[in-house]
Amino acid sequence: MKALTWHGKRDVRVEQVPDPVIKEDTDAIIRVTSTGICGSDLHLYEVLGPFMGEGDILGHEAMGVVEETGSSVTGIRPGDRVVIPFNISCGHCYMCDRELYAQCETTQVREHGTGAALFGYTKLYGQVPGGQAEFLRVPQAHFGPVKVPEGPSDDRFLYLSDVLPTSWQAVEFADVPEGGTVAVLGLGPIGQMCCRIARHRGFRVIGIDRVRERLDVARRHGTEVVDESEADDLGDAVRGMTGGRGADSVIEAVGMEAHGSLAGRLAHTITGLVPGRAAAPLMSRVGMDRMAALLEAIEIVRRGGTISVIGVYGGMTDPLPMLRMFDKGVTLRMGQAHVKRWIDALMPLVADDADPLGVEGLATHHLPLDEAPHGYEIFQKKQEGALKVVLNP
Repeated sequence: MKALTWHGKRDVRVEQVPDPVIKEDTDAIIRVTSTGICGSDLHLYEVLGPFMGEGDILGHEAMGVVEETGSSVTGIRPGDRVVIPFNISCGHCYMCDRELYAQCETTQVREHGTGAALFGYTKLYGQVPGGQAEFLRVPQAHFGPVKVPEGPSDDRFLYLSDVLPTSWQAVEFADVPEGGTVAVLGLGPIGQMCCRIARHRGFRVIGIDRVRERLDVARRHGTEVVDESEADDLGDAVRGMTGGRGADSVIEAVGMEAHGSLAGRLAHTITGLVPGRAAAPLMSRVGMDRMAALLEAIEIVRRGGTISVIGVYGGMTDPLPMLRMFDKGVTLRMGQAHVKRWIDALMPLVADDADPLGVEGLATHHLPLDEAPHGYEIFQKKQEGALKVVLNP
């Protein structure tokens, strides 16, 4: 089959690789019909290379048609149309019983002290072959895959794999009070959906970014926007819109590669120059992120407010302004999305012909799998208006 494989910093290639096969009785094989490029994939493309292996198959947002199932998989059968959650969870362990599916104890990667295994996402999360391919082996398929109806386009359901549950959780964790205001830092795919979900749930939303096209998209969906590149002081700008207090809640949807963090950028650059075998333990012990977005969140949240961090971080020595956080009484929540925990709330919205969250229009680019390297490039460089790139193998 064809698959997108990793070969180094900004070097991804479509190659012929062996077809996946059933290995466990809880496996399934699906024929991939759509698979997204996620902002988290760009971290592999640029920063997290030391945890990758040459030839690793990328991608953790996939849906398709079931081709084959193991003997213990009874909830789906060949021919079913399914979405695959990006985290791999068993559904019956201590953590899964508490709907903490991103911490599944059956698939935790104990070698690295991390949570549930993820598709297409580094040695830290199990090095499971990903979904940017023609076929995908799905472990724990007795629980993970989500059946969706025939008929509507893939775009209606694909984002149940990651974008929608991640955004829904971000809003949940933000704990916005009734009638309150939430500021969303970063208007990529996750940030856009955070804005739409928060508005759907009746909150006032302020979207913040520095890319004009992304600000325009958010504005068209009813979000008030702040162009960070034009704000002399972002904190003053947000406080000026919120009675001088700041936002009740802030969703940080940027993560480790934020603009404006000189020390973090330097740390990323230096680590990138270290040979792979040495760089991985260096990042594991003393890695540092570019913290600008999180520092901005701390600044613009009101006293006693909540910050929900959904942007991915990977550092181990990141400095935080603890005096400022303690003095303001900030609540901080974060973590990988527990995908299946939120499916029941999301499915009626996704299946609604009125498309209240605008899922049909989120993708700006649909490309064949052969053009995946181009998709990565334009998404990372924010070229050609690329907001969400979907590959169709």
